[in-house]
Amino acid sequence: MTERALGQSGLSIRPFVLGGNVFGMTADKAASFAVLDRFVERGGGMIDTADVYSAWVPGHKGGESESMMGAWLKESGARDRVLIASKVGMMPGGLKPERIREAVQGSLDRLGTDVIDLYFAHKDDPDVPLDEVLGAFAELVDAGIVRAIGASNYSAERLAEALRVADDKGLPRFTAMQPELNLIDRTQYEGPLQQLCIDEGLGVVTYFSLASGYLSGKYREPDDLGKSPRGARVKPYLEGRGPAVLAVMDGIAAETGATLSQIALAWVAAQPGVTAPIASATTVAQLDELIGSLDLDLSDGQLAALSEA
Repeated sequence: MTERALGQSGLSIRPFVLGGNVFGMTADKAASFAVLDRFVERGGGMIDTADVYSAWVPGHKGGESESMMGAWLKESGARDRVLIASKVGMMPGGLKPERIREAVQGSLDRLGTDVIDLYFAHKDDPDVPLDEVLGAFAELVDAGIVRAIGASNYSAERLAEALRVADDKGLPRFTAMQPELNLIDRTQYEGPLQQLCIDEGLGVVTYFSLASGYLSGKYREPDDLGKSPRGARVKPYLEGRGPAVLAVMDGIAAETGATLSQIALAWVAAQPGVTAPIASATTVAQLDELIGSLDLDLSDGQLAALSEA
């Protein structure tokens, strides 16, 4: 599938980004390397990680994903085949300038690279003035260790303010946004944030694109929740719109021969303003399935049915 420009970042990506949150967490070294090798075999593209992955796991401190990716990059020699996105802001220190400077160096060291292609503010930090946040990012861009910057989990109002501050003070603009978006969880992106990203020309890559795996169709009954460590996160989807959405997806799967995961990703990729969905895989088979979404062209009627479910 043709690559899409990621806003005004100067980067172009396929409409599928590989999530790196599982590397060093639910995917050990062998599994992580196998998935990453296969990703390159299938054409490569962008891999999304963060300094905080996976600090929430007992015994972990953050940086596990980046370290695993760095080990793979060293062994594979595939740095020129992938784009790397990472994030700062979830760890202690938030988006204080000194924390950003410290964090980017830690990420570079763990990844074993001299440049991060896209560096996100992982969440808004209202305690730090936006000009200080953007000023710190400007230092990284000027130093050549970050190619473009983005924002994640910002409200439309705060993103608009950040863009205004950047323009007023001659600082780098956020060129990409990373919000939550899937067939069930749509309120963070749809509406003012979506329109702002379109109007301002920001690229959009979405997280939780499969609703923590619920949209794969593997979790339909309470007894299914034990199939994965993510079961507790999936439980709320068993109520509300979840079953109705799966029912529509089942119908489209019967029409197209596509899997539910492929349908879910293709719907996200077709939404106005979206550049690519992010999704992770712990096995080569899962990755092949997800990449298969690139070949799925949903009809206008199918897209409408999914949106209205």
